[in-house]
Amino acid sequence: MQLGTRWAVGDETPSRLPQVVSDAIEEVEAALAEGDTDTSGWNWTLTWLEGKPVCELDDGTLVEYDPDTDEAIVTPYDDED
Repeated sequence: MQLGTRWAVGDETPSRLPQVVSDAIEEVEAALAEGDTDTSGWNWTLTWLEGKPVCELDDGTLVEYDPDTDEAIVTPYDDED
């Protein structure tokens, strides 16, 4: 695993992320805003696992990248686990 970076919810995503991942992050943030979730102080953490970006929101939501299909996979945090 390679460490990446952190950025605040609402800030621009790192330029090295695939566009589909950036788009998925924007969609997650839009859904949180639509639900009136207070994300002040929340951050995304980017790490690289086997050369692929993994973005985790402070609430546990994950956005991962599948380079074979050029798709972002969003896994919402499930507090029932």
